[in-house]
Amino acid sequence: MREIKASEFNDVTVGSKPVLVDFYSTDCPPCDALAPKMDGLEKLFGKDITFVKIFRQKNRELAESLGVRSSPTLLFYEGGKEVCQRLSGGIKRSDIIREISHITGKEKAEKIMAGVKPVITETDVAILGAGPGGLTAGLYLCQAKINTTLIDVALPGGYMATTHMISNYPGFIEPQPGYMLSHSMSEQTRKCGTVYRVAVDVSKIDLEKKEIIIDDYETVRAKKIIIATGTSPRKLDIPGEQEFLGNGISYCATCDAKYYDNKDVVIIGGGNSAIEESAFISKFASRIIIVHQFDQLQANRNAQEKAFSDPKISFLFSHEPRSFSRKGDKMEVEVEGLKTGKRKNIQTDGIFIFIGLIPNLAMFKDKLELDAWGYIKTDEDMKTSIEGVYSVGDINSKKYRQITTAVADGTIAAIAITRELE
Repeated sequence: MREIKASEFNDVTVGSKPVLVDFYSTDCPPCDALAPKMDGLEKLFGKDITFVKIFRQKNRELAESLGVRSSPTLLFYEGGKEVCQRLSGGIKRSDIIREISHITGKEKAEKIMAGVKPVITETDVAILGAGPGGLTAGLYLCQAKINTTLIDVALPGGYMATTHMISNYPGFIEPQPGYMLSHSMSEQTRKCGTVYRVAVDVSKIDLEKKEIIIDDYETVRAKKIIIATGTSPRKLDIPGEQEFLGNGISYCATCDAKYYDNKDVVIIGGGNSAIEESAFISKFASRIIIVHQFDQLQANRNAQEKAFSDPKISFLFSHEPRSFSRKGDKMEVEVEGLKTGKRKNIQTDGIFIFIGLIPNLAMFKDKLELDAWGYIKTDEDMKTSIEGVYSVGDINSKKYRQITTAVADGTIAAIAITRELE
């Protein structure tokens, strides 16, 4: 892709062809993940669209004038005017093609994509998931000179990347921001030689054949597979939850707490996640109400003590939410007293839900032996019920789920696979 400077921006974007501009930065994992996708799409659509990139850090004034505040960010122009939806962060190939089709026309884009030849990538080990377990397995394998491909539908880090502060990871005296620990782990594994396929669409997974199809055109064939797909926030599945997701309802304090500066917040849950994240949210919110279904909290003692001593936090025990709604610019939570059966509404600015996690197994849960709670059963080497398939991290059936236990699982699986392949 051709690189331009701020001084060239206006001339380029008013050209005869539509233009796709990639604002990128250095030391930016999402930018690194995006680069090969952009190169491939330029080969396909370069006759119809001009692809350019611009270094955001050295063209900061232009970026700020355009409202570009993160890297990477993709902007689309026709005749000097911005068109289509901006894309930023962990940008998938399918998202770019969707916006390009608005410019070229859907029929033409589909015709071009139909001509794409399938690609087959051979690797020794394919790791599904780039959380702490997957990253650790990748590190050990690449250090053992085993060809490894790390695949994730999002960016590296998993749930760890959205954790505010991690205070119990060995080797760090001071608490570490989750995103920084994720970045360090990811860069260590990447520089070791592990091949990354992140922010991709996983179209199909065949555990028996050891084949993974990504972005509908690349088939990754492996000798061994490690499942490290982790967990996702559990949903309440009540009216209003889906409708207001991202617009009043959040599952991520690190992502969204900053938007509730000097505002009221309701937190649903009483376990470790809910109570630990309440301490972070309290840095921004003026008032917090924690709604919990039991008579007492289930969080660890230290987290409880901090929450109870925080003057901003109050508690509503033995209550459960029944619905979410919006009244003007405020959110409302309808809660029911489990002992009385009476319902009432709580008005607030935002709602955070922390009620546990569920394993990410949608694409292959019927193929594996699971426990009663839907987690994967493994042996001491992290082997699953399918030959050549291993599983690590929070997705495994086990008593404790921590970053350190995921890292341990990844280590064990990688060493076991190394000995088998040798």
